[in-house]
Amino acid sequence: MTDARGPLTHALAALARVQTARIDDEIAARLSGGLPDVALENADPATIAAFRARAEAELETPWPQPRAHDAARFHLDGDRISWEHPAFARQHRLTRVAVLASGTGEDRWIDETLDGAIMLSEQSSWCWPAHDDTRARHGSVLATVTDPYVDLGAGEAVGQLAWLDHIAGDVVEARYPGFRARLAHEARVRVLDPFVARRDWRWIDFGGRVNNWNPWIHGNVIAAALQFLDGDERARVVSLAIEGMDLYVASLPEDGAIDEGYAYWWNGACRLVEALDLIAHATGLDATGEIAAVRETIAFPHRMHLGEKWFVNAADGQALQRDPQPWHALHRAARRIGDETAASFAALHRDPSMSAVAESEGLGRVARGIADADWLAAGPGADPLPERTWLPSTEMLIVRGATGSAAGLAFAAKGGHNDESHNHNDVGSVIVASDGVPVVVDAGRPTYDARTFGPDRYDLWPMQSQWHGVPFVRGAGQPAGERFAARDVVAGDREISMDLAGAYDVPALAEWRRTVSLDGDDVLIDDAWRFDEDGDEPTEVRFVLAGEVTLTSGSARVVPLSGAAPVALTWDPDAPATLEEQLLEDPMLSHVWGEHLTRLSIDVSDRTEISVRVRHNEPMKERR
Repeated sequence: MTDARGPLTHALAALARVQTARIDDEIAARLSGGLPDVALENADPATIAAFRARAEAELETPWPQPRAHDAARFHLDGDRISWEHPAFARQHRLTRVAVLASGTGEDRWIDETLDGAIMLSEQSSWCWPAHDDTRARHGSVLATVTDPYVDLGAGEAVGQLAWLDHIAGDVVEARYPGFRARLAHEARVRVLDPFVARRDWRWIDFGGRVNNWNPWIHGNVIAAALQFLDGDERARVVSLAIEGMDLYVASLPEDGAIDEGYAYWWNGACRLVEALDLIAHATGLDATGEIAAVRETIAFPHRMHLGEKWFVNAADGQALQRDPQPWHALHRAARRIGDETAASFAALHRDPSMSAVAESEGLGRVARGIADADWLAAGPGADPLPERTWLPSTEMLIVRGATGSAAGLAFAAKGGHNDESHNHNDVGSVIVASDGVPVVVDAGRPTYDARTFGPDRYDLWPMQSQWHGVPFVRGAGQPAGERFAARDVVAGDREISMDLAGAYDVPALAEWRRTVSLDGDDVLIDDAWRFDEDGDEPTEVRFVLAGEVTLTSGSARVVPLSGAAPVALTWDPDAPATLEEQLLEDPMLSHVWGEHLTRLSIDVSDRTEISVRVRHNEPMKERR
């Protein structure tokens, strides 16, 4: 390690009762164990049954095969999912059969595990094509096998083989001698050796901007080091991973907020606490509860919950939980630090009649959750639904009528700036939920392609401020960049106020004061603004609505999704308004919102203030 020590290193050193300068030696001396034991004889029966049913159905079918020309498509036409979908499907199948091979010892599952693992070992690259730097370094649109790039995909692959070797290596090796040596070789040449040899991995800090790649990859590297290395090599890799994760821990705000949004918590902060779990197992040093930001981030999921499967989303996060999440990982972390509220919220998602884990979580997460006795026995759980959550690091306030109930209206409003992780230009945006279901919404992200993280990102409508609940000022939306930010943000008990003028490149805009409050049972959005000179360009206050919308003079009635109570947005009828539908053909968006979203635009060009009230339009009907 270098001498630049962060909160994780200091916490580990304090636990070990040594100086930080000695923590490398202390880690090396304490690394006595590999990966945690998995008692598959106590595995969740529902998960085993589900894995077996899917595995038997595909037993005589070809394994999914990612193809070379699909790998190259990212560079040719921007498509990334044509390669990713079969690659992911193959790894999901391998997870299923590895669990069955380990749990049953049956030859058919051992054979399947061998085939899947060797196919993965013979895949040209574990790096997802969208991440590979081979074109920049070698001018190639295909992976350079002699210069592997360590990314999220390579991390997931090496982590999968580490856990596979841990739970099923013995039974496969007994039938196919040499199997385990092959896995260890591939882990070394594709990930472990490059990780140590090449220290310019941009995902460690992205030039000073740390995001979820850091703990996600480092956690998988730690798992592989514990399984495939020993002695000084193991200590070196684990120490480097701790050093790298220290940057992520240092970037976590004290309030535990994730500016990438709730959906990214699972593959960011959650990956961190899972990595800390591995470190604690291998060294006896558990830093999870020793760092305030880590303790606070374990509360982040329940603080973002609106109701049912709906969550406050920001940036590229999604409002509707789409895939199974590893609630067992949250449950385990909350138990370790004694956060009963977070543990109970996680337990709310444990249904004994359903699988306790899902193969899409990855084999490491499956192995940790499938036989976790506390998780399997968890329930029924409770939803805290706090009345007020204020996250100063992201300048987000969430307010609902009462603690513990999703009934009625709730709002979330954020300040922030336009260079956050997975940024959308959304300073000042507002979300309103009716009975826990978003009705004034943030659309979230589309399917990723070559434009998503390149210079054309803001050509995509979901990333533009024009399709967020923020003003459109004199013909201009908000530009991207950290300098475009909210100013003078003040959060009260039931309201938040901020100046949005700094979020626009409109020189004549002197101030735009937005105040969002819970006014009795209603949500009130008050806007007042001032220009230094006259102008002819249109100015509008905009909101994005989910559900069926009917516009009349001074009012828009919305029948929300999921059977929530209808709401009405009302304003001065002298301010004309229009509706524009955005058809949703991208399944990443239509899965959440259905066939369309609707933008409400209120023309305020002839005035300097307006109030929009959101209220329940009629009593809640029975949910569909």
